[in-house]
Formats: sequence, C-alpha cells, structure tokens
Amino acid sequence: MRRDEPSVVRTKRMDVEVEDCGQVYLLDQGNHEAAGRPEDSPAQSIGLINVEGRGIASLNIATQWGTIPFTVTVADRDPGADFDGYEDIVEISFESPSGEVFLVGWLMDWNDEMAHNLSPLLSGPGAYRLRYHVRGMDEERCSVDDHYLQIWPAPQHDSAVLKITSETFQCYLKPRA
Repeated sequence: MRRDEPSVVRTKRMDVEVEDCGQVYLLDQGNHEAAGRPEDSPAQSIGLINVEGRGIASLNIATQWGTIPFTVTVADRDPGADFDGYEDIVEISFESPSGEVFLVGWLMDWNDEMAHNLSPLLSGPGAYRLRYHVRGMDEERCSVDDHYLQIWPAPQHDSAVLKITSETFQCYLKPRA
C-alpha cells in the first residue's frame, strides 16, 4: 500500500467486565489456551502491557474490578498517538498466530459471551504493534475513553515509553527488589 492511499481504520468501543486483578487481556483466537510460552517467544513488559508469549498480552487498567469502558482501533498502518488526550502511552510488539484476536477482562470463570471480538486483523497472521493510551491511573478511575488500544501491522522492534505522567505508571516501571 502506498502512503498516499487512504488508510483502513476500524474503531470499536466496548464495556469489558473485570472481576479482579486489574487486567484486560488481548488474546489470539488460535493460541489463548496454550500453556506456558514457546521458548522462541520471550516475554516482554513495558509497565502497562505485558506480552506473555505469542498471542497473549495483558494490559493493566486503572481499577481492580468493574465495568471498564475500552476503545480499540485496528488499522492497516500506524494511526498516530494521542499525546494530548492521555497521560501515559506505551508501545510493544505483539505476534498474532491466527490474525484473529479478542479482548476480555480477567474473569474467575471463562465466559465466551464476555469476550469482545476485534477480528480480523488487517494483515492476517503476523507481527503487530500495540500502542496503549491510559489516563486516570492515579485516580483509580475508569471513565469513558480512559483506556485506548491501537493495533497495526509492524515488524518486531523494541518496546517504547512514549509518555509518562502518572505516578502509578512510574511505579510499574521500577524493578522490584
């Protein structure tokens, strides 16, 4: 695709139910039940996002539990970060073995009806970039538009902190003694 061609962007707003643990998961349709992680798929972390292997990423949210308003954009190229609208922004690489993913909150018992389908990813199976925007971490709030995830195809590269404002996020980045 040439850069002067229009971009394809799909944005979905949803309410994600989280029962405990303050996390939402991005899971690949074909790999989310795999135990452990392949040795050639090392875990990565950038404070607010932990990639736990191929097709598995956890995103920290501002509260421990509840109904979390969440917005996800799936695009065919980098949609651009919203530096003015969010306090904390990070990026990390993610691999989708199937090209089909869903978002679900941490639940004590699995419930297919609680999973939000984001599929298909626009380039099918392969390497993607996740950019996670958050605000309200210090206030432990989950208002509309406080959690925003962008997904687009991109080669694997280093994780990046694009913006840090909250004290909570700074604590996530500090190594534990």
